Amino acid sequence: MNDCSGSGTRLSCIEEILLRLRTSKPSRQNAKQTMNETTKNSGSAQNVHLLYGEGTKRRLLLIGILVFLLITASIISAGIGTVSISPADTLLAIGEGTRNAAIVVVPSLNNVITITLPAPENPQAGIIVNNFRLPRILLAILTGMSLAVAGTVMQGLLRNPLVSPFTLGMSSAAAFGAAMAIVIGPGIAATLFFLSYESWIVLFAFVSGWLSMLLIYGIARSRGTNQATLILAGVVIGYLFQAGVLALKYLSNNDKLRELTTWLMGGMWGASWDAVILLIPCCIVCFIILESMSWDMNTLAAGDDVAKSMGINVERTRLFGLMVATFVASCCLAFTGIIGFVGLMSPHICRMLIGNDHRYLIPASALLGALILLVSDTVARTILSPVEIPVGIVMYIIGGLFFLYLILRGRGRGLY
Repeated sequence: MNDCSGSGTRLSCIEEILLRLRTSKPSRQNAKQTMNETTKNSGSAQNVHLLYGEGTKRRLLLIGILVFLLITASIISAGIGTVSISPADTLLAIGEGTRNAAIVVVPSLNNVITITLPAPENPQAGIIVNNFRLPRILLAILTGMSLAVAGTVMQGLLRNPLVSPFTLGMSSAAAFGAAMAIVIGPGIAATLFFLSYESWIVLFAFVSGWLSMLLIYGIARSRGTNQATLILAGVVIGYLFQAGVLALKYLSNNDKLRELTTWLMGGMWGASWDAVILLIPCCIVCFIILESMSWDMNTLAAGDDVAKSMGINVERTRLFGLMVATFVASCCLAFTGIIGFVGLMSPHICRMLIGNDHRYLIPASALLGALILLVSDTVARTILSPVEIPVGIVMYIIGGLFFLYLILRGRGRGLY
């Protein structure tokens, strides 16, 4: 310590103490400010984690609600029709049918499954539900899921909320393939490949719809594979295939024209267990592949340059995703005909409810698409029972009203 006993040194000592106090005060304030900033940062990080957790819970809750609604709608739909069946008889018929199917696939289960279900009160419930209504319900669910997932993936990859299998020309290409099979007939090729008339229509529709995306991507690649070029190429190809459909309509006779018009309206008349068994593995594999690409689609939402800087091969990702989405949509449309608006409505509704995170948007859109198409098909086959309305007509009405509502609701602030 300094000696402050003298009068001369006492004054200098006091000045030194005051100088130390002045220099130490800002440092204390800086330390206090640093502590406050650290506390704020930790608090903001906790708030971000809380908000993320709440958002995740909300998304999972929506998916759970959609699963419950889809199961409920399936049971109700199986009991509604020309012959009404109670929910209890419907469940008993489905349970007995599931048990019998499992034993047929694995005969050894006959000794394992010893539970016997009571017979339904309606003796015709098992035949009606398992042989007629359940295949139709499953086909509607698979088709709704496929169209909704395809629409979600196409919108994510091309960053355009108005893109769908319908607007990219894939539906028109599938319609052209089916029109060729219907108007020209099986001919020599069907005889050579031992295909039935219905199988010939399904094959032509599937091949035409899937190859249309290769044609669209090839045209777009010659001009640069950006999303605007892909969308424009899809619209142009769609018009060309539509012209081909109109030409085949003009050349067809009355019977062929009626059959072609009915197919173009869309419906579940081609529902059968063979179609469902063929579509289930295709849909499951495609859904898993597209769900695994959700992180890439989330990154693409920030732009191609950002995605490239994150190590994503944008061109390959876009081509692969579009081809898988087109494949699964073509598989289902080949059996049902042209059904519009499912690939547009489901992603729009889910995006408004849970945002743009494709990890949750893809499964939520799939469930909502299945629910929308199942309810629409139930209405189409029961509203004028025993006469059935093509489900495509119902979907056009619902889709048109929905987007009209969005336009009127979003005046001056966009669709969202």
